[in-house]
Amino acid sequence: MTLVDARIQDHYPTRVEPAQGRGWIERHEPTVWPGVAKGPASAAELTRHARDGFHIQRDLLTTSEVSAALNELRAMVEDPVIRADERTITEPASDEVRSVFDAHLFSDRIARLVKEPRVLDRARQILGSDVYVHQSRVNFMPGFRGNGFYWHSDFETWHAEDGMPGMAAVSLSIGLTDNLPYNGGLMLMPGAHRTFVPCLGRTPDDNYRSSLKAQKVGVPQEDDIAELARRHGIGQFTGPSGSALWFDCNSMHGSGNNITPYPRSNIFVVFNSVDNALVEPFSARERRPDFVAARDFTPLKT
Repeated sequence: MTLVDARIQDHYPTRVEPAQGRGWIERHEPTVWPGVAKGPASAAELTRHARDGFHIQRDLLTTSEVSAALNELRAMVEDPVIRADERTITEPASDEVRSVFDAHLFSDRIARLVKEPRVLDRARQILGSDVYVHQSRVNFMPGFRGNGFYWHSDFETWHAEDGMPGMAAVSLSIGLTDNLPYNGGLMLMPGAHRTFVPCLGRTPDDNYRSSLKAQKVGVPQEDDIAELARRHGIGQFTGPSGSALWFDCNSMHGSGNNITPYPRSNIFVVFNSVDNALVEPFSARERRPDFVAARDFTPLKT
């Protein structure tokens, strides 16, 4: 049972029972939308984004900006009030902080960053419209003990559990530490964003409480992942601190554990088109909290 308005057509049914089948669905929407002709992204970057579902922007933050952001993030995770907040997620097997959600509300620095033209105008250019922050967080992957995330499409979860109607959202991951090939960097399948892979199993109530630590519902079957990898291969986001990855909401991505001594931290922001405002969940009985899926659709302004 879901709460979705019957008038809203579900183009991407998921969380299905095995007997229903789980045939792949080709996406209905573009990856780079028309509507905003000018912006900081070059034609070559937009072409790569449309083809692969992602592109890398080098030197988004300067060395001094990275240093200042890291200092602010360290103070954030050491604040006992923030650590006790529901928006702070810890590692399943330890008390180390994994993520702090609503980062743009906790941090004035991040709040300013998401409204700067170098960031906001690129998001608007990709989505072809005004945008708002669907979700923001800072992520920490400690050395030796950092747990990865299994292969998944963010859109599958945002559609099923948050009521995001279509694929008109883009994510930004800004590396505050070096993203190395061996410290749990994000892996992506270039081109797989053009295919929606339904997942099996019903959504448990309050699923977010466990899924933010380790996602078990809303992940593809191994044979689906294997076939996508055969068709598209696997790439990885690597680069020095200050580099940024822009990736489509339906990109198939995941990360391995970090058993190296080198921690990995990043700022993560999801921009959603104001024309793609959330409705009721398509495959869940209740909404997730606003810090996971914002329902303030006010357009961001520089």
